[in-house]
Amino acid sequence: MSSEPLIVTLLLDDEAQARFDRLRVEHFPAERNHLAAHVTLFHAVPGEHLDAVRADLAAAADRPSFVVVVTGVRFLGRGVAYALDSPEVAAVRSGLAAAWQPWLTPQDRQRHAPHVTVQNKVPPAVARALHERLLAEFVPYDVRARGLGLWRYLGGPWEPVSEYPFHRAAV
Repeated sequence: MSSEPLIVTLLLDDEAQARFDRLRVEHFPAERNHLAAHVTLFHAVPGEHLDAVRADLAAAADRPSFVVVVTGVRFLGRGVAYALDSPEVAAVRSGLAAAWQPWLTPQDRQRHAPHVTVQNKVPPAVARALHERLLAEFVPYDVRARGLGLWRYLGGPWEPVSEYPFHRAAV
């Protein structure tokens, strides 16, 4: 069994994904932009626990899809992200964190603040300018979470492992 770390993401509806991907292509340094836009829930779950992680993600996805509110634009110092808020995201992540507590890295034990990074690794002045521009035109809006994604970290790029759609109809 592979020991490369596993990454868990929240999957967003196609329209939201396309919007964040466009922003990322436009503002992320091309030589560093190896990934689609994403909402990371866990950064490094040990790969040797793949079977348990898969089972836990399948169980966590046994729920209706839900709304996630894009609440603002965050300045990251050398980048910019859109902040997200959803009690459902917090509940799903909290349940998984409890199940995986012995395996979690210090980063994955920290308070979780869901976001989508659309720019990173740029000079602070460039990030500040984008932050101010996006903030000036920002109005909160809703996107829909469609499931959970599982990836294997390969030292930079990510390899898709599987997706776990929220398969019950939203109420």
